[in-house]
Amino acid sequence: MLVVFLGNPGSEYKLTRHNSGFIVAENMSLTHDLCWNQKFFGMFAKKDFSGRQHCFLKPETFMNLSGKSVQAAKSFFKLSEREIVVVHDDIETEFGVVTFREGGGFAGHNGLKSIANSIGSPDFMRIKIGVGRPKKGDVASFVLGKFTPEETAFFPAVTESVEEKLKELLQ
Repeated sequence: MLVVFLGNPGSEYKLTRHNSGFIVAENMSLTHDLCWNQKFFGMFAKKDFSGRQHCFLKPETFMNLSGKSVQAAKSFFKLSEREIVVVHDDIETEFGVVTFREGGGFAGHNGLKSIANSIGSPDFMRIKIGVGRPKKGDVASFVLGKFTPEETAFFPAVTESVEEKLKELLQ
């Protein structure tokens, strides 16, 4: 299985809502001992879990071009869409709520669109991290904005929820 954590490279994006996937990847116990290397236009690692080897990827192509990185890994390992799990932010879900979905639409998420276009199918699994929707203002500015102190304090619980779901999928 290939687990993809979405985000944008660079320190200016480090603690933004759009980087929820990267934040989770950097804070889960499941990924603490990974040795990340540059490969597939991103940071890549492998780990044995439940008797099987799994791959982990953090695309460094910027969100809107994430598909380039995912396609490279998918082709190399000869994976089907259904062997890919994408961990990403979701503005349509209330902050802190973690949901799971197989396939589906994109709800305006350009990273998901890029992946579907690059691999030729939207039928990959998704772990969605709710970041909420702005009450007013520009959505792009909101997702590229940093978490509030209250949201930051709650994020370890979000990370734990994502990790539980990932462990379930990897077994």
